[in-house]
Amino acid sequence: MLPPELSVAELLTTTRAVRKRLNLEKSVEPEIIEECIETALQAPTGGNAQSWQFVVVYDAAIRAALADLYKQAWARYRESPGSVFDMADTESQGARRDQLHRVAKSADYLAANLEKVPVHVIPCVPGRVERLSGSYASVGLASIYGSILPATWSFMLAARARGLGTCWTTAHLMHEQEAAEILGIPFDKFTQVALIPTAYSVGNTFKVSLRKSIDDVMHVNTW
Repeated sequence: MLPPELSVAELLTTTRAVRKRLNLEKSVEPEIIEECIETALQAPTGGNAQSWQFVVVYDAAIRAALADLYKQAWARYRESPGSVFDMADTESQGARRDQLHRVAKSADYLAANLEKVPVHVIPCVPGRVERLSGSYASVGLASIYGSILPATWSFMLAARARGLGTCWTTAHLMHEQEAAEILGIPFDKFTQVALIPTAYSVGNTFKVSLRKSIDDVMHVNTW
């Protein structure tokens, strides 16, 4: 149930990627995470397959091992063309440039402190997505990710409604097989799609973010 002060519209427009405002000192009750995953299980899924799996990590040693992989990947990402750091350096518009620099700074903070985040949630789907190829690969990928992304976003919305902050991250996937070994995930049978750091947020007031104009992104009838 949503807190009375948080409307559906507020929930949908103020669920942010929370990094610097994750409470690293307060543990999260497993039953709260279970409630959020129960909500996630009601999301639409292709063919009603419900093939999702969620690995929830509380163990400090495992979180530290995942964070180490994340840091290695993050060092590579920071230097990559098209990264948020690259975009921040090349953006010419004032407000957008400032926003990108804030995102880059907060992302660096998360990378440096990931092991301290009390819960890591890793959504997984069956099969190895890199094996998809050919003219129908786009259909397969759209179906696979279309069956896990709604559920994961539902988890993140449910977390926000309960005073938790989350953030979609993917950097550790550069070392997915090593992560699978740490987590005991059968790598040949399941693909990890993200790592969602989850913690109580410091404060529960988040604002609508700077976004492009609808005129810049919406096409009616034709492109």
